[in-house]
Amino acid sequence: MKSKSAQKIKLASFDSLLGLQETVTGDSIVCVPVRLFHTFKNHPFRVIDDEKMREMAESVKKNGVLVPGIVRSHPEGGYEMIAGHRRWRACELAEREEMPVIIRELDDDEATIIMTDSNIQREDILPSEKAKAYKMKYEAIKHQGSRGEKHTADEVGEAAGESGRTVQRYIRLADLIPKLLDAVDNNKLPMVIGERLSYLKPDEQEWVAEAAENSGLFPGKVQAEQLKHFSEKGELTLEQVYSILVKKESSKVNISIPDKRIREYFPDTYTKEQVEKVIYALLEEWRQNGSRGTNE
Repeated sequence: MKSKSAQKIKLASFDSLLGLQETVTGDSIVCVPVRLFHTFKNHPFRVIDDEKMREMAESVKKNGVLVPGIVRSHPEGGYEMIAGHRRWRACELAEREEMPVIIRELDDDEATIIMTDSNIQREDILPSEKAKAYKMKYEAIKHQGSRGEKHTADEVGEAAGESGRTVQRYIRLADLIPKLLDAVDNNKLPMVIGERLSYLKPDEQEWVAEAAENSGLFPGKVQAEQLKHFSEKGELTLEQVYSILVKKESSKVNISIPDKRIREYFPDTYTKEQVEKVIYALLEEWRQNGSRGTNE
């Protein structure tokens, strides 16, 4: 006996797909030539040919696409992909000419929300992808009407199980210039510091990126607050950015002991590795026991 849900699904012929008999809408599943697909406008998520994609393509080659994508009509003809960009790419790599999809009539806001929610729970999403996607969904929900910024941010994060405050932080990252956003993606710049730097004007962010590239230093939390403070007062300059980063570096304790002095305590036959091993062992012993004697 067929289930009620199964009775709602029907496969459309190419004639009906092309509008020769009837328009296919609702929850009908149809097989559409992949050449008719268009990428979702400003799609924020990566579709890269990595190992996971190759595994997906191999699965599609053997088993086909098990979960249909979601599309809507494109103004230039064909269909705009809303959910299923990676499956679409897997079909291309597997040399499949068609992909099963559900065609829906959606406005821009509805399509944006579905696009975001269908991708946001993946494990390998970069902060930059979340930032752009959350901002798109936030604006879509605002267009639909909401009860305030906090409520909207909570609603944005609901699909991913994240708080409204976390969503707001990600949305702030979307205001970073690409160089700084890349630094967040590559773990060179913590998200909380990226959020602070997002309040800087674009040209000021360019100064920070330039100084970081030339000095090898990124601002810490204190430096980020200083940069934001001077920016808000309209007093931030490139020279000041460098000055703030240099102060961060000078605050570190740098110790350099001449090799000749160290060698006085070790036999000539000791290698560099043996010397370092003894020094680290003595320092560890001092940390656990000897440091108590510093005040005696």
